[in-house]
Amino acid sequence: MVRVEGLEDRVAVVTGGGRGIGLAICRLLVENGARVATLDLTPPDEPGILGIEADVSDEASVNAAFDELEAKLGRATILVLNAGILPLVPLEETSTELWERTLAINLTGGFLVARRALPGMQALGYGRVVGLGAAAGKSGGARSAAYAASKAGLMILVKSIAAEYARDGITANIVAPALIDTQLLGATREVARRVPVGRLGTAEEVAAAVAFLVSGEAGYITGEVLDINGGTLID
Repeated sequence: MVRVEGLEDRVAVVTGGGRGIGLAICRLLVENGARVATLDLTPPDEPGILGIEADVSDEASVNAAFDELEAKLGRATILVLNAGILPLVPLEETSTELWERTLAINLTGGFLVARRALPGMQALGYGRVVGLGAAAGKSGGARSAAYAASKAGLMILVKSIAAEYARDGITANIVAPALIDTQLLGATREVARRVPVGRLGTAEEVAAAVAFLVSGEAGYITGEVLDINGGTLID
């Protein structure tokens, strides 16, 4: 297990923690002493994780989820914006509905959750925000224009939070994974042979990076993008 400092009794919120990377993040934060809640359409049923059913793309749902979170755990000082979908569709076949749904979950969802969480962090004078970006959000991606655009937007949103809230004791950073072995990746696992390190990444490796960035040891890091891609994008 990865050990980091400063998470004991911190209240952490992870969006999209029902499976994959989000669940790995939740588990690692719990192991490091945080009190963890996740907002997900299908929250996990695990000891130590408060699962709250919520649609991050719906403002009323987000506000209700935070009301429940704060009543049960208190104000959050750690926020991980992980919820997202990955439609793999050629641009000319991307419907307006799919485009809007992707941005609503991957980008607007991050905005709604951050907007609700940040005032509590300001009041406490401490906060850690990490957004799950993507290599595609930096370089674009074949058959994933909606996803790439949404992740690029989320990465800039988190950088904007970093600039605006630094003097409030709040840091905001991005991890940008690519080719991680999860259900979201699905049918593209055969590309593992093209990864320079020779394998797909794991959800636990992404979780370890997130845990460091939300720890007390990362207080002088803000507005940064940490790539986790096995060398597939070196920039």
